[in-house]
Amino acid sequence: MLRRRMLVCGAVSSMALPAVSEKAVAKALQKTPAPAATQSYETFLAGVRREAIQQGMNASIVDDALSLTRQPNASVIKADRHQPEFTMTWANYKDRVITNKKITDGRAAVAKRRSILRAISAEYGVDEAAIAGIWGLESAYGVKTGTYHVIDSLATLAYDGRRSAFFRSELFKALHILNQGDITPAGMLGSYAGAMGQPQFMPSAYERYAASYPAGGRRDIWTDEPDVFASIANYLAKCGWHAGEPWGEAVRVPASLTVGQIGRAAVKPVSYWAGVGVQPVLGGQFSHASMNGAVICPDGMDGEAYLVYHNFNVIRRYNPSDFYALGVGLLGSAIV
Repeated sequence: MLRRRMLVCGAVSSMALPAVSEKAVAKALQKTPAPAATQSYETFLAGVRREAIQQGMNASIVDDALSLTRQPNASVIKADRHQPEFTMTWANYKDRVITNKKITDGRAAVAKRRSILRAISAEYGVDEAAIAGIWGLESAYGVKTGTYHVIDSLATLAYDGRRSAFFRSELFKALHILNQGDITPAGMLGSYAGAMGQPQFMPSAYERYAASYPAGGRRDIWTDEPDVFASIANYLAKCGWHAGEPWGEAVRVPASLTVGQIGRAAVKPVSYWAGVGVQPVLGGQFSHASMNGAVICPDGMDGEAYLVYHNFNVIRRYNPSDFYALGVGLLGSAIV
């Protein structure tokens, strides 16, 4: 998941999601031994401080931030290097992510925030169900946002060497955010890999997509819920969300459908799918007959099937996983 939300349209870690981002990257990185550090951590931090000040950052803010990391954080390194390796089916993932408790909690959380979600949805042209679904999967509706000091995590991983260039870049972006005054060093909390706040943005994604609501204030994705919702909506909007269109729907597929006809790349008019016998699980006719979509079967032809549209792929820009995008769509639809 270090592939997502740190790229253009595409923030780290889904803290609740086992098949994405931080864990996927950590698994891949296990194949390459980390190079040994060639300097002491103290010398490394001194170099970071010097470069940050040369970039025009306030020395006092930089000192406050770096004071939170005195030595490489062993728990960060352990988490980065020892992610569990397992294969999860869509059925397993769905049962784990879209639980009755997650739906009940989500409905209660959304009901309390209905007016602000509607206002932000209207302003950004992004479905409030998608906003709520991402909020739920990323931080359990703001409950699980991470307890690591982001500066400590990023400095540790930049020093450790497994992806030092990437994490060093994110470290300086985090320092820049602190220099702007959006958050204090102690308040900048997140995951072990530096994904921050309720939407779990990497610093690079924060700089690109974080938004304040109303506009014009400091951007607080840690404790200010309107800013959290606006930031998620801004992310999806800038990645091409089509207002008023669904993400997808569950379908039944005929036995005559072949493997070559399914997959996100096999985009066809909805009328084509209806013509070859694909039917909505809920019955009746497709409500968006003029749209184009693709049939995906995340557990193979014998498992569940979904007809997915453009906005499904936009959700995947937040996290490039079919499981994640389906989870967001189904959870959002269930709670909003």
